[in-house]
Amino acid sequence: MFSLINFLIYFILIALSFVLIRLFLYRTALSYVLKKWIHSIEDTVHVHQFFKVPEFNENEQQNQFYRKVLTYVNSLSSIEDSDYTCLFAGKKSNDILLSLDDNQIVQDDFLGARVSWKNEVSRKSNICRTFVLRIKKKDKRRILRPYLQHIHTVSDEIEQRRREVNLFINNRGLGRWSSVPFRHPSTIETVVMDSDLKSKVKSDLESFLKSKQYYHRLGRVWKKSYLLYGPSGTGKSSFVAAMAKFLSYDVYDVDLSRISDDSDLKKLLLQTTAKSLIVIEDLDRFLNEKSKSVSLSGFLNFMDGILNSCSSDEKIMVFTMNFKDQIDPAILRPGRIDVQIYFPLCDFNSFKHLANNYLGLKEHKLFPQVEEVFQNLTAGISPAEVCEIMIANRGSPSRAIKSVMTALQTNVVKSSATASVMGSRLVDCPSPVEDSGEQSGVFGKDIMPVKEFRKLYGLWRSKTSKKIGPFDDEPDHLNRS
Repeated sequence: MFSLINFLIYFILIALSFVLIRLFLYRTALSYVLKKWIHSIEDTVHVHQFFKVPEFNENEQQNQFYRKVLTYVNSLSSIEDSDYTCLFAGKKSNDILLSLDDNQIVQDDFLGARVSWKNEVSRKSNICRTFVLRIKKKDKRRILRPYLQHIHTVSDEIEQRRREVNLFINNRGLGRWSSVPFRHPSTIETVVMDSDLKSKVKSDLESFLKSKQYYHRLGRVWKKSYLLYGPSGTGKSSFVAAMAKFLSYDVYDVDLSRISDDSDLKKLLLQTTAKSLIVIEDLDRFLNEKSKSVSLSGFLNFMDGILNSCSSDEKIMVFTMNFKDQIDPAILRPGRIDVQIYFPLCDFNSFKHLANNYLGLKEHKLFPQVEEVFQNLTAGISPAEVCEIMIANRGSPSRAIKSVMTALQTNVVKSSATASVMGSRLVDCPSPVEDSGEQSGVFGKDIMPVKEFRKLYGLWRSKTSKKIGPFDDEPDHLNRS
């Protein structure tokens, strides 16, 4: 009998020890359950007030405070206690970012008061996201304003540390932007451009960054517009990327083919944020299309209409095109286009810059021959073509240079054949006027020298018969030097 009692005592002691050990090991889970149970009881006996922070306002503009709340909420350590939390890779290989999942709740404490945020998502028509702040009414008067200011401060500090340039792309029919990190490797230093022109552009961008008070004192919207024009492959898109990296501005790439009408274009502009580059590429091609979804007046309003004053400040608009001769002058007038930058075909100086970047060559024994070919060149070659040749032959610099010369000579032959067939069009060209490149708002030169017109015209005359009619005598405008 005594042994049975001892056995039972030992059994009970062992069982209690096991339970205590289990409780000790799972104290975190138990405390979490207990805390959650206490909070639920508190919530039933207190009156709460709710504040909504929608992603877009009634005018379909992005709510800037929503972005700050999103940054702040995702930085809370308590986000790990949410039932569902999204994990994303950060900029570094071992960096993991946490984000509150749809319709999940996260708790926060401020000045001794407990509040909660819910990430509400509605998918009835378009996706609508809203953060809902729940706060006890007894705490509202004491902590609401300081808490909102606290969110501003913390989110600004986080964004400053994480500052990453993003590329936004408009979606068809939704009137919304989707974004991806913008990691284009191009910089102002790597762009092939005349050194004086490059310095001038950098100075202009730096001046814009410091001009907020100046623009506001003049009663003007703090924005600027650039036109980048020149043949394909001359580096216009790379320069846009370099501008974004230099300014640390987000890029909004507007695809006009995905816009339904003028109203849709206005909504897109309203949804852009401050510190952004709004880019429209190949504008001349779009404007020359017979059937366009956006009217000319709608596009002019997009460039400098009253709508610009309603959207966020501190923006740069960038338009690219191959040729501006056939563009409506209303688009190019000052106020709509502040700075024009011409991107020419490759010359010898550009070639040397590319040889240094792509082949590591500052000098080479073949450079004098290349310079001679460029001097006698009547048909250009784009920097993009030169780059591809150098990349393909990067193992042998000499072979790369010879391949570039071969490509230049091939272009000369093609140009000669084209000139012999289309010579009559050359004499109909307007009289060329030498451009000093110093007029206000115009960076670079884009006028073909007169001697090149004379070479092409002479080539045409040598290959045509004498029965030319009105073209027997050389036109006056080609005799001018």
